[in-house]
Amino acid sequence: MSGIFGLLTLSDTDRVFVTTEGQRALYDATRMWVEKYNADMASSLQIFVDGETPNHKERYYLPSGGRLDRRGGQAQSAAGKRTGSWDVAYPLEDFGRDLAWDDVSLGYMTPEQYQLQVDTILVQNTNVVRFELLKAIFDNTARTFVDPLIGSLTVQPLANGDSVVYPPVLGSETEATDNHYLESGYAASAISDTNNPLVTIRDELEEHFGASTGYSNLVVFINNAQSAKISGLINFVPEPDRYIQVGNDTNVPTGLPPVPTSARVLGRCDGVWVAEWRFIPANYMVGIHLEAPAPLVKRVDTPSSGLGTGLQMVAQEKKHPIERLTWRHRFGFGVRNRLNGVVMELGTGGTYTIPTAYA
Repeated sequence: MSGIFGLLTLSDTDRVFVTTEGQRALYDATRMWVEKYNADMASSLQIFVDGETPNHKERYYLPSGGRLDRRGGQAQSAAGKRTGSWDVAYPLEDFGRDLAWDDVSLGYMTPEQYQLQVDTILVQNTNVVRFELLKAIFDNTARTFVDPLIGSLTVQPLANGDSVVYPPVLGSETEATDNHYLESGYAASAISDTNNPLVTIRDELEEHFGASTGYSNLVVFINNAQSAKISGLINFVPEPDRYIQVGNDTNVPTGLPPVPTSARVLGRCDGVWVAEWRFIPANYMVGIHLEAPAPLVKRVDTPSSGLGTGLQMVAQEKKHPIERLTWRHRFGFGVRNRLNGVVMELGTGGTYTIPTAYA
């Protein structure tokens, strides 16, 4: 049998749910299953998340601009130092679910029922991780998180036009503020080769990370409601159906980006990858530069705490660990690289509006 029971040497009919030895074996097999899930989850989010940190607050540094002094004779050049930096902080919250059974319920439980229960927990964990991640990206306001051990922390969004000055963009030598929460100025229905949001998002990212010959490695995530309009752009090159053999004279995108498992790459257009992800709200787009540090970091507990990282199983009863289980995930997402991410709202309201689900 595949799944958790596939990791056991026990048969499906053994009384693993009731006996002490059987429950311990099943608990260990489930933990192995969850460890694989945690690894897959981390891999699927690498576009957005630049690893884990136990730090609650950091200072992010980048080089500043300016020119060298013109020297002549014995003249001493002026002293100088790098000035580009900003402070960021990360929340750490506790999410979980308790499961409990009595010996009768366990005695009649089938392997399929147990697998479905575990899979339900994994789905719920995936949902909360994705929601917290997207909230950290779509919310353009700084927020206060009260850490019970540290106190108040200011969690920053992507560049939002506040007082922070960033390194000079291409074509400039002067540090300046910036805003990566944009409104298109036209409705989604008006997307065209003239009203092309992909170009705007590409230019906003490339001005910070460089405009490469042959374009850069960027991806823009869209909702499926915008797929038809984007696919209709004149420069759009679709990713072919994997069940259709492509002709020799057909352009085919290569080197696809590692998007989340629930997203799919539609193709490439005007120097960016286009990925359809139905969890992006309709009328919104998110652009990420794949060769710059990802925008978010995941805060976890310090290693010395012994609490672990990722989704954890905590047995309340050592002899029969399956009878009462606490499923726990302590984490929080915060923006670290405020420049690697552009959010665009397709609308005509004048300013960016946070999607209702993430306000």
